[in-house]
Amino acid sequence: MNNNYNSSYNNTNNNPNPVNNNYNSYQNVYQPPYSSVNSIPTTNSYSNNNSYNGYNSSYNSYATYPNNFSNTQPPLQKPNWDMSRLIEFKKNFYVEDSRVSSRSEEEIREYRERNEMKVFGNNVPRPVTSFDEAGFPGYVLQEIKQLGFNSPTPIQAQGWPMALSGRDLVGIAETGSGKTMAYVLPAIVHINAQPLLERGDGPIVLILAPTRELALQIQEECRKFGKSSRIRSTCIYGGVQRGPQIKELSNGVEIVIATPGRLIDMLTNGKTNLRRVTYLVLDEADRMLDMGFEPQLRKIVDQIRPDRQTLMWSATWPKEVQQLARDYLQDYIQVNIGSLNLSANHNVKQVIEICDESEKRSKLIQDLTNIMANGENKTLIFTQTKRTADDITRFLRNDGWPALAIHGGKSQSERDWVMYEFRSGSSPIMIATDIAARGLDVKDIKYVINYDFPTNIEDYVHRIGRTGRAKTTGTAYTYFTLENFRSSKGLIKILEEANQEIPPRLYEFARALGYYSSY
Repeated sequence: MNNNYNSSYNNTNNNPNPVNNNYNSYQNVYQPPYSSVNSIPTTNSYSNNNSYNGYNSSYNSYATYPNNFSNTQPPLQKPNWDMSRLIEFKKNFYVEDSRVSSRSEEEIREYRERNEMKVFGNNVPRPVTSFDEAGFPGYVLQEIKQLGFNSPTPIQAQGWPMALSGRDLVGIAETGSGKTMAYVLPAIVHINAQPLLERGDGPIVLILAPTRELALQIQEECRKFGKSSRIRSTCIYGGVQRGPQIKELSNGVEIVIATPGRLIDMLTNGKTNLRRVTYLVLDEADRMLDMGFEPQLRKIVDQIRPDRQTLMWSATWPKEVQQLARDYLQDYIQVNIGSLNLSANHNVKQVIEICDESEKRSKLIQDLTNIMANGENKTLIFTQTKRTADDITRFLRNDGWPALAIHGGKSQSERDWVMYEFRSGSSPIMIATDIAARGLDVKDIKYVINYDFPTNIEDYVHRIGRTGRAKTTGTAYTYFTLENFRSSKGLIKILEEANQEIPPRLYEFARALGYYSSY
């Protein structure tokens, strides 16, 4: 490969945060651009929207908490809620726009069919087709227009009326569908209608996410849309020191975005409480269950008043997620975008390359050369192990490619730095493991390379879905070896459903398993 990559990548004039000769390392003076968890002033500008007096003084009578949140705590116990003493809160803000009301049932049906939308439950609100129809206050609409959004995505068009109506809801949509905005904007409206926080109060909105990367991305959206209301948010996740997070919580924040494990730690040690939470979001619920967070989720949700509004978002709808919804959502309504059957994004071209393990590196160089021929296109490379991720990163950097690795063995500060370099385009190639990439949302990834085939077809679909988002197109290269032959049947089904080219040797693998005997 041409060493121009090396010369430009390591040039301090071109890169304000240059790396040294050890891959994935950085100067000690480097500070991530978002080193401050929360730079929004603590003074609220929405006090006129808060109507309850003496809210905090009487709040301790709402429920009996067995642990009283001292510094040394036994395991969390479920509070004994006295529903008759809970102060009422407002959660229904939706007034249907006249333009929405005037549409016929046939028009609504056609809109939903056109957008592959299915709804379930009692009295599901009609979808909106523009931001103005959603009924957001002026300060929210202004934020939307300033950020240059043109029209709502399908999950937003149906999700906003559902969320603003105060109902518990389930939203099923693929990653990159715009679901974060679908719950963040109603959350802003919800917060502005509640009493101001007082000293010792926990958050009003709690958003649970499976990974720190996703949690940080959600916080960025909260900052964008909460700016005009000066709504404060903080991100609580493991892998970093607790001190700065504890300080943010003690200062008071309206929104907490958290991974389950670190939040349990904060609750158990009395660093925050969930007495004020009236708007709960479970994002990527299926992933949280896949990662074994169900016990923590149940402990956390048990700490929140039962009449809260709960919004559950997931890319899939397995039995475990359905059971969680039945246990914690009341009379919920549901919207599904797309098919619940496992399928790949049709905007992604899938290229399957049958090869030996020893051929992978040469194929990788060849594919990257073609990818970068017309510019530095962001490329995400998946490996099965941390060791392979490091080995491939070292191999590529020695060949002059601007590549960095991210996986669970890296420190949080290094992971943040790698993500910044990748997002900014300073390092257009990132090598990642599945766990490190969960929740990762970078909108302009053009290519995905499966250097190692994943252990299941679900992860394959999830990986290639990192490209081709928001109606753009993308390409996914996959290196498929003899060791992966047991996945051939499932892969063929995905390729056939998306009308993709299928290598003849893939059918040979499937026939060896007793399938596709006619081919």
